[in-house]
Amino acid sequence: MSTEVKNTDKNPPVKANERPKYGPQRGGGGGPMGHGTGTGEKAVSFVPSMKRLLAHLRPELPQIIAVIVMIIIATVMNSVGPVILGEATNLIFDAQVINRVPIDFDAVGRVLLVALVAYVVFFLLSWLAGFIINAVVQRSVYRMRQQVSEKITRLPLRYFDSQPRGELLSRVTNDVDNISQTLQQTLSQILTNLFTLIGVVAMMFYVSWVLALVALVSIPVAMWVTMLIGKRSQRLFAKTWKATGELNSQIEEAYTGHDLVKVFGRQREVAQQFRAKNNELFDAAFGAQFISGIIMPVMFFVGNLNYVVIAVVGGLMVTGGALSLGAVQAFIQYSRMFTQPITSLASMANLLQSGVASAERVFEVLDAEEEPADAHGRLVEPAKGRVEFEHIDFSYTPDRPLITDLSLVAEPGSTVAIVGPTGAGKTTLVNLILRFYDLQGGRITLDGVDVASVPRRDLREQIGMVLQDTWLFGGTIRDNIAYGKDGATEEEILAAATAAYVDRFVHSLPDGYDTVINEEASNLSAGEKQLITIARAFLSEPTVLILDEATSSVDTRTELLVQRAMQKLRTERTSFVIAHRLSTIRDADVILVMEDGAIVEQGSHAELLAAKGHYYRLYQSQFAAAITDEEDAA
Repeated sequence: MSTEVKNTDKNPPVKANERPKYGPQRGGGGGPMGHGTGTGEKAVSFVPSMKRLLAHLRPELPQIIAVIVMIIIATVMNSVGPVILGEATNLIFDAQVINRVPIDFDAVGRVLLVALVAYVVFFLLSWLAGFIINAVVQRSVYRMRQQVSEKITRLPLRYFDSQPRGELLSRVTNDVDNISQTLQQTLSQILTNLFTLIGVVAMMFYVSWVLALVALVSIPVAMWVTMLIGKRSQRLFAKTWKATGELNSQIEEAYTGHDLVKVFGRQREVAQQFRAKNNELFDAAFGAQFISGIIMPVMFFVGNLNYVVIAVVGGLMVTGGALSLGAVQAFIQYSRMFTQPITSLASMANLLQSGVASAERVFEVLDAEEEPADAHGRLVEPAKGRVEFEHIDFSYTPDRPLITDLSLVAEPGSTVAIVGPTGAGKTTLVNLILRFYDLQGGRITLDGVDVASVPRRDLREQIGMVLQDTWLFGGTIRDNIAYGKDGATEEEILAAATAAYVDRFVHSLPDGYDTVINEEASNLSAGEKQLITIARAFLSEPTVLILDEATSSVDTRTELLVQRAMQKLRTERTSFVIAHRLSTIRDADVILVMEDGAIVEQGSHAELLAAKGHYYRLYQSQFAAAITDEEDAA
C-alpha cells in the first residue's frame, strides 16, 4: 500500500462529520437547492403552482372531459328549472287573478313533471360526475406519491443530511394527503359552480336583461373581496404547513429519543418545545382559517344585498307591466342560484390556498437536485477487490476542503483499518467508495475501473457494509437477514446466521427465525441487532467489505465471537474497518491514521507502535490506564 497526502489549502479543513447546509435555507426545510418558499414571509406562487398541480391531472383528461359534459348537461337541467316553475306560477296567476277561470291542474301537473325530470337528471349527472372526479383525484394523487417515492430513491445523501427527517416525512405524507383532500373537495365543485354561474347568467339575461345587469354588479365586489382576503391568507397557509413539518420533526426526535429524554430528565424542556411549536402552528392555522373564513359572511352579505335590490326592482317592473309574476319569481330564484356559486367559490379559497401551499412543498422535493445519471461502464468479472484512491479531492462545501490530493491502494484480500479522532474523515473515506458523494478531483478505482464510470447499483452490489447504527425493518429475523441478497435460499440464510452467531441466540426466542422485530426493534438487544446486520453482510457475499464500528454495540464476549466471524468474512475480501477500539484491528494488514481528512500515518500495528507517533498516542490513551491498573495489582 502507498499513500500520497498533501493539504495545500490555507483554510482549515471542515470536519468529516460536519454536514453543511446547501443553498439558502428557506421555509419548509427547503432542499439543498434552496427551492423552499413556504416561510410565511412570502406568498405562495399560487398561479404557477396551481397550473403545475392541475398538470398532474393530464393523464385523466378523457374522464375530465366526460365530467365536464355531464356537468354542462346537469347545469342546463338545473338552470331551466326556475323558468319551468315560473310557467306553472303564470298558469295559476293568469287563471285566478287575470282571467278568473278555474285552474288547469293537468297543465300545471305537466309543467311540474317536466321540472321534476329536469331536477332528477341534474341530481343523477351531478352524482356520477362526483364519483368520476373522486376516481380521477385518487389516481392522480397515487401517481404523485409514486413520483415522490421514486424521487427520494434518486436523491443524493447530502439532501437527507440537510433535511430534518420529520420535516421530509411531513412533506410526503401530510402535504400529499392535504393535496388529495383539496382536489377531492374542490375540483368537482369548482367545475359545477363555474358552469352553474354561466348557465344562470344566461338565463337571467333571457328572463330580463335589466335585472341581469343589476345582479352582475355584485360580481366585481365579490372578486375584489376574495382577492383581498386571499392574498392575506396565502402567507398564513404556507406558514401553517411549514409549522406542521417542524412540529412533526420535533415529535419524531422526542419520540425516537424518549429513553434519553427520561434519563436526563428533559421531559419539561421537551414539553416546552412542543408547546412552542404547537402554539406556532395554532397561531398560523387559526389566522389562516379566520381570515379566509371572513369570505363566506361577506359573500352572504353581498348576496343578500343583491337579493333585496332585485326584489325591489322586480316588484316595480311587475306593477309597471314590464314583467310577469312568474318571470320575477324565476329571476329571484336565479339571483339565489347566482349568489350561491360565487359564495361557494369564495369559500373554497382557503382550501385552495392550503392545497397549493402543500403542493409547493411537495414540488420542492420533486425539484431537488438528483444524483448525476449513471454511467454505463462495467466492472471486471470476476471481481478481485483491488481498491485505489488516485489523488482524490473532496469537500462538503466548495470553500472548505476536507480531503486534498489523497492517494492509497488496498490490495485484494487485505484488511485496511482506519483510525483517528472523531471528525477526522474516516466515514467520509468509505462513503466515497460507495459513491454516496462524488469527488471534486481524482478518482477511485475498483480492479482498475473508475467507480464513477459504472452504475451505482453494480458498484454497490460488490460492497457489503455494516454500520455502527443498526437498521432493521419491521419484519421477521429471517426477512431482515435475507435483505442482503435477492432470492436468498433458506440454506444461505441459515449459513449466514450461523457464521454471524445469530443462530446462537435465535433459538431462545419464541418463534425463532420467524420472530417479528417490532417497530423500534426493542425486543432485541443492541448486540443481537448488530449480529443480524452482520449476518446480512455475510449473505451478500461482497467483494469489498466496509465495517464502520461494527462491534461497538456488542459486549466483550460477543465481540470475540464477532471478530472470529469477521475473520472468516474477510477471507479473500478487501476490507475497510473503521474502529475506535484499537483492540479490534490489531490483525489488520495496514492501519491508516487519519486527522483532518489526511492520512498522517500508515503501517501494521507493531510498526505504528514502534514509531511512537499518532497511533502510539491513541493506543496509549486507550490502554495505559489498564496497564497501570495491572502493574498496581502486581
